[in-house]
Amino acid sequence: MEMERRQFLGTMMAGSAFIMGVGSMTTAQAQTGMSIISPGCRTSKVKIAKLYLGIPKALWPTPAMDLDEERKRYEAEFDKRAKEFADCEFSVNELLTKPEDVAPIKDRLAEVDGILAIHLSMGVSGILTNILACGKPVMLIAAPYSGHEWTSFGGLVQNPEKGMIECILSSDFNQLAVAVRPFRAIHHLHEARIVNISSRQPKPEFLQAIKDKFGTQVITVDKDHTMAAYNAVPDDAARQEAKKWISEAQKVVEPNEDEIFRSCKLALAFEILMNEQNASVITTDCYGTMYHELPAFPCIGNVRLNDMGLGGICESDLQSAMTHIILQGLTGKPGFISDPTVDEAAGGIILAHCLGSTKMDGPDGERCPYRLRTIMERQEGAVPQVFMRKNQRVTQALLVGADLMPYFTGEIIDAPDSDRGCRTQITVKVDGSLEALWKNWKHTLHRVTVYGDAKKDLERFCKFKAVKLYDEAAATA
Repeated sequence: MEMERRQFLGTMMAGSAFIMGVGSMTTAQAQTGMSIISPGCRTSKVKIAKLYLGIPKALWPTPAMDLDEERKRYEAEFDKRAKEFADCEFSVNELLTKPEDVAPIKDRLAEVDGILAIHLSMGVSGILTNILACGKPVMLIAAPYSGHEWTSFGGLVQNPEKGMIECILSSDFNQLAVAVRPFRAIHHLHEARIVNISSRQPKPEFLQAIKDKFGTQVITVDKDHTMAAYNAVPDDAARQEAKKWISEAQKVVEPNEDEIFRSCKLALAFEILMNEQNASVITTDCYGTMYHELPAFPCIGNVRLNDMGLGGICESDLQSAMTHIILQGLTGKPGFISDPTVDEAAGGIILAHCLGSTKMDGPDGERCPYRLRTIMERQEGAVPQVFMRKNQRVTQALLVGADLMPYFTGEIIDAPDSDRGCRTQITVKVDGSLEALWKNWKHTLHRVTVYGDAKKDLERFCKFKAVKLYDEAAATA
């Protein structure tokens, strides 16, 4: 990556200025002034069209229903959940009462990430058909009694040629927030810029595929550029950051203070690089071209970004970086990249890595306990060994290329503290067959795991983006 010398020096000076204010590990805004709209997104709000579909005096749910009042009832529910929609801009908000109402807003619909359609009454099939013809992904909310149209929704959902649509048939107003999740992931991918610290370029066909399909860009940054950012970080800021990591750890086992200091200085340098590129994710070729080329390993820096609501990814793993963005967009939580190993005696798969995020519930959640350790397999560096909670539902997935996503769900049954493998470990009892999982395994070693059961969210996202999703733990995978 080439930069004008003046622009580069100006960026470094600006980076030094904001780094001086670092001293907290709560949210990115509190730490650095870094603009974060929602976990994983720094650039702009998710644009959504909110469309109410209803016919005056329709027989269902009742001819006496006032459509404007019903719309206000829903709007009040949106207001109650304002925090869950804080990163959303409802750039279109209309009541549609006939199919012809779609044409005047078609140009505005072309600019949104997705359409949230709310079924108010019987007789809206023609309106819905015209909405689907606009070619945007549609999440349809239909409460009980809204009409008999639900009998045709199955055919729409199972026939992509009729449009991209998924439906939630529920009286639970909390599903309004669930419905926008795939739009959030789509938006995050489109806005994402991934900084890749390496002296080698990724495969151009991969870069083109993810840019064409998702809009995601990868910017490769070399050692000299990274070192300039590192040298721009004041030592006092790095010492302050190191002091915080040490004081909040259960204990420091192997790494000395100098190792932790250099790791924290590199962590703060990551923010300079990300701010200059307006990036939301960074990954380092730490076991490749950058091995022993940088002053420290990037592990603390990666964990810190994940805890802040951004993304720090190991080993220039761009597939995992893309998966992290998707899962974070769907759940608001960071991913845990792992090197898995199977233990049939324990009835689970052990997910292990020397990098574990301490804010697995998201940047505003409670911090997992951690210790500061060396990288297990290298016996050097400084990494947080994180202890995740047991009995927690999880989802693991990997975006392969731009068109395929194996996944599985399960529950954490143990958080081992082992002297083998990698520092941070969880044992997951999978839903389905453990034997089928390891027999079906392909597409490299790494996977990305998040708290929660994100199966339905993945199904909706993958449908909208034409990604084949399959359960690795299913016998027919």
